[in-house]
Amino acid sequence: MLINNKEMTVAIKEKRGQGLTLTTKQIPQDLKSDEVLIKVLATAICGTDYHIFTWDEWSQNRIKPPITMGHEFAGEVIKVGEQVNRVKVGDIVSAETHIVCGECEFCRTGKGHICQNTQIIGVDTDGSFAEYVKIPATNCLINDKNVDPRFLSIQEPLGNAVHTMLHFDIIGKSVAIVGCGPIGLMAVNIAKVVGASKIIAIEINEYRRHLAKELGADIIINPLEENVIKRVLEETDGLGIDVIGEFSGNKTAIEQAFKYVKLGGKMSMLGIPSKTIELDLANDIVFKGITMYGVVGRIMYDTWHQVGGLIKRLDLDKIVTHTFKLNEIEKAMEVMKSGNSGKIALIP
Repeated sequence: MLINNKEMTVAIKEKRGQGLTLTTKQIPQDLKSDEVLIKVLATAICGTDYHIFTWDEWSQNRIKPPITMGHEFAGEVIKVGEQVNRVKVGDIVSAETHIVCGECEFCRTGKGHICQNTQIIGVDTDGSFAEYVKIPATNCLINDKNVDPRFLSIQEPLGNAVHTMLHFDIIGKSVAIVGCGPIGLMAVNIAKVVGASKIIAIEINEYRRHLAKELGADIIINPLEENVIKRVLEETDGLGIDVIGEFSGNKTAIEQAFKYVKLGGKMSMLGIPSKTIELDLANDIVFKGITMYGVVGRIMYDTWHQVGGLIKRLDLDKIVTHTFKLNEIEKAMEVMKSGNSGKIALIP
């Protein structure tokens, strides 16, 4: 594919502070031998992008403007480096957004998802809120061209949900999804498709509670109106939940979860709390014999194979609730701020 214009539209974090800037940049031409250039067909807004947009404490300590934002995307490969063989021009790809070193102890022992030298697309390198993006070919996942690019663009966060929910066996198990933001909603749908026996969704936002029900939740709990611990125990014959997927990062929600997890139960933790969590270590963990797992990104690349097997079975048309043009990104951010959305896609 020939590029007729040397410039592209991008959304960048131009300087420190709230907001973003729509501008133009040169289309990347200086590919390294192991890189590919991708024409972005669809990109999606992540919570991380919203943090960068609002310039929260995490962003202030991590982001070094100017940088092109965005990391969830799908696109067409239009140029490849001279040493790239697996990925071809014309392939429709998505990206594992963690660029790892391949040399540290973790990478060399099959644990690249916790590489100590990880760089993240759209955080440490220019990202996908653009018409074109370049990334290492090893980070490309080749997609089925018959799937809507909007759905292909959300495979990275979908991978987070898959990693969280499938680390422990949930077939025939009772499952609680704590926090039904976009990734929590994906988790509800995964639990349904995989075959959890009972799915309890815990969420304060009415829009997302209704969406969780549509995606497969059997029981919906609003923690602002109900005693979560009491209700969960009622729904599980007093035994508690087999497997908890924690997506909220909320201090109260996390502390409550330890009270209704079953003896010998499992907890997968993806949500990132901003406050210190207080636990009765003896009674909440040791004497209950529970297992906890901290989720970092996706297992490279096992999780992606699981995502590939699920993508046509999930109700992604209900999970992607809004689509905007890239130049409407500020309007999209306002919708995200409201909480009345699932995943939001942008079309360059």
